[in-house]
Amino acid sequence: MCGIVGMVGTGPVNQEIYDALLLLQHRGQDSTGIATAEPNGVFHIVKAQGQVREAFRTRDMRALLGNVGLGHCRYATKGTASSEEEAQPFYVNAPYGIVLVHNGNLTNTRELTDELFHKDRRHLNTSSDTELLVNVLAYELQAEVSGIDLEAEQIFAAVSRVHRRVEGSYAAIALIAGYGLLAFRDPHGIRPLIIGTRLAENGTYEWTVASESLVLENSGFEVVRDLLPGEAVFVDMDGKLHTSQCADDPQLTPCSFEYVYLARPDSVMNGISVYEARLRLGERLADTIAKYTPEGSIDVVMPIPDSSRPAAMQVARKLGLEYREGFYKNRYVGRTFIMPGQAVRKKSVRQKLNAMSSEFKGKNVLLIDDSIVRGTTSKEIIQMARDAGATSVTFASAAPPVRYPHVYGINMPSRNELVAHGRSIPEIAEELGADYLVYQEVEDLRDAILEGSDVTDLDMSCFDGRYVTGTVTEDYLAWVEGTQES
Repeated sequence: MCGIVGMVGTGPVNQEIYDALLLLQHRGQDSTGIATAEPNGVFHIVKAQGQVREAFRTRDMRALLGNVGLGHCRYATKGTASSEEEAQPFYVNAPYGIVLVHNGNLTNTRELTDELFHKDRRHLNTSSDTELLVNVLAYELQAEVSGIDLEAEQIFAAVSRVHRRVEGSYAAIALIAGYGLLAFRDPHGIRPLIIGTRLAENGTYEWTVASESLVLENSGFEVVRDLLPGEAVFVDMDGKLHTSQCADDPQLTPCSFEYVYLARPDSVMNGISVYEARLRLGERLADTIAKYTPEGSIDVVMPIPDSSRPAAMQVARKLGLEYREGFYKNRYVGRTFIMPGQAVRKKSVRQKLNAMSSEFKGKNVLLIDDSIVRGTTSKEIIQMARDAGATSVTFASAAPPVRYPHVYGINMPSRNELVAHGRSIPEIAEELGADYLVYQEVEDLRDAILEGSDVTDLDMSCFDGRYVTGTVTEDYLAWVEGTQES
């Protein structure tokens, strides 16, 4: 669930990439990096641990020269979260020189690692699957070119072979020294990527590619469209756009969790407004709440800020209940779901949220959250509501029970960590300490997100256990769990 951005401009792009990463900060807080390229092919790279505002100093920005660049904010799903060596972008010096950032998660890393070492004779220095991806791209690009010059068709042929070798989810942006910017999306379009353009003062077009549409809109770019699943786009140093479908059988199945939690509500992904999708999730959740909770058991509806607010507003409206804000959020603490380690998540909940006793005392409260994953945050919040004086606490999730690992770019690798795995809903309610617990139905989630769009399917693997790439095996899931627990 990282945030990525790439830009081809007519002037320096360092500040605009920095500004874009600030807008994408919600997608990852472990580390960040920016790379820029001068016309002569010289790369400038700065990366560091921590959030964007902490990582880059004035001297760093001055060193990031060039009219072409890319940036990344990292949410760790592979490798070591606290290691600066795992921070992106990654660089290889041949062919030409390539710098790459990646959002997603590769699911055949064992096979690729073996192939790169024994067949491709390429060296890996980290456990990051992004380093794997840039080396696969470099190898296939090297195999495609015979001379010095590089054409867009050769780049697209290399991406086609990348698609045949790589499994899992990946939205990637790369700089090729002296040639331009490449972006491509996996054949299922699991992770988002959108392209936009604007007319510069000199009459030429500038381009940007990013994880979310809000980056384009806030930077004055006109949204062109989402990259298609399996598609690659290449913007050369003259600002000319080249596009090609590079996958054999592309099928759009975007990640449902983007709409539930990951994306900002002011983004539009695959033609679907995230905010409106969350309103529709609330509409359907209200019906389920009415079905499974006793009449008169709820006095007031409260969201767990911020991503559940649209759903909670719709629940209150449809059920004819009062909507109140009972929790005050400290915005200087990171998102608990994407923090590594149960102990860190638990500690951060009370640092992040404060329950206002005046809103809870003597009331039967319905708390709405976007999802329940490990249950650590939910359990703490329910106890906070009781400590603030709530008579009873009903807890509702705008997403269905998370019963299966998510292997496409969200850190849910172990079934044993998931509070819903192997438990019935009454058992989960007891574990969390809720009087009543209500989940969104799986089909309601699907219908709410897809309503009114041209998208026909979603990756909902963490809810229904169906892995859309068709390559995720029980052996792989066991291996992932073993590496996380070791």
